[in-house]
Amino acid sequence: MKVHHEKTRSMVRKAYGTVARKAVSCCSGSSCCGPKPAKSEGELGLSCGNPVGFSKIKKGMTVLDLGSGAGKDVFIAAPLAGPKGRVIGVDMTPEMLKLAAKNLAKFTARTGLKNVEFRKGLIEKLPVKDGEADLVISNCVVNLSPDKPEVFREAFRALRPGGSMVVSDIVLNKELPPALKKHAGLYAACVAGALLRQDYLGAIKAAGFKGVKLLGDTLYRAGGTCSDPITDKAGKALDGTASSITVLALKPGAKQRKN
Repeated sequence: MKVHHEKTRSMVRKAYGTVARKAVSCCSGSSCCGPKPAKSEGELGLSCGNPVGFSKIKKGMTVLDLGSGAGKDVFIAAPLAGPKGRVIGVDMTPEMLKLAAKNLAKFTARTGLKNVEFRKGLIEKLPVKDGEADLVISNCVVNLSPDKPEVFREAFRALRPGGSMVVSDIVLNKELPPALKKHAGLYAACVAGALLRQDYLGAIKAAGFKGVKLLGDTLYRAGGTCSDPITDKAGKALDGTASSITVLALKPGAKQRKN
């Protein structure tokens, strides 16, 4: 199983390393992953939603972004958290971390904020302390993990009691054909590695989260979603098969912050 997991991570790392080096998106125009906020540092078009927009981040909060990539959501969250808050991005791809560091220099010069840091690590084994974060966010990344239940267990561990998680992701409404499940490009495009909707939500609940709630739910359409061959090769087989969802989940404990 560990060998299979590392093979999957290697495939994803290679795909996103290529994106980082080229600094181009796999998605353009009408995104394969739904609407996006205004363009900012770190915008590579790799998202599948807007978890920051749903999170209502408050000054002084510590925000943890799983699979932060070039830093798009980190840089959107940082001004909301303010100078007394912190935003931590975690990613496993060296090329993405290098790009994020370049973007951070631009962000700091533009805003004067010094509340952002990026850490190298796996989202299945987060380089954070227990209860370090008030909020965990993730944008079209958990579905890339070979062990999604472990990601949610780690997110739960990283949150303080009373903290919350808001994740945008791709889920399947029905099983993919076997050939598409093995499609490396589709895996990197957030689709082939996705769980069935009920299994995804079930994994969140099994990790210990309560108050699991859908905040957004948009049917995935393949047509015209990507300018490169990643999803074009799948054609109409993907239409109606998957959805982009945004989920809120709470860690029981101290009084919840109002979301």
